Amino acid sequence: MNDGFWPVADVLAHLTGRWRVERGVRDLAGGDEGRFEGVVHFTPLTGPGLLHEESGTFTWQGVTRPATRTLRFLPGPTPGTADVRFADGRPFHRLDLTTGRYVADHPCAADLYRGEFTVQDADHWRTVWRVGGPAKDLVLTTDYVREG
Repeated sequence: MNDGFWPVADVLAHLTGRWRVERGVRDLAGGDEGRFEGVVHFTPLTGPGLLHEESGTFTWQGVTRPATRTLRFLPGPTPGTADVRFADGRPFHRLDLTTGRYVADHPCAADLYRGEFTVQDADHWRTVWRVGGPAKDLVLTTDYVREG
């Protein structure tokens, strides 16, 4: 145990499988709150790495809609790490959970996304993204629980 975090020797092996997802979204400027509920499947790509396919429903300002997201988790620069990319191949962030905790930055136009990834145990992990910029002031907190 490292400061309450659970070290992961190989992030790709650890994430493989199906996870239940609950995400809270808070707009710190406007006070609105939303919620995503769904699942994410991490399945092997034809080459090295994993395909991350997230699907569920997102409720914002009283309206619920279907929502999906696809990412690619490729082997990172050091053993056990990942290079996370958008579905179209653009870089998103690195991921290294060897200590059970990692902070990543992703500049996006005038906004900065800063994500903190923490692993509680073999079946629970969390991301907290803080998004700041001229038109955004958000906190997105996502809890993942391994299924079967």
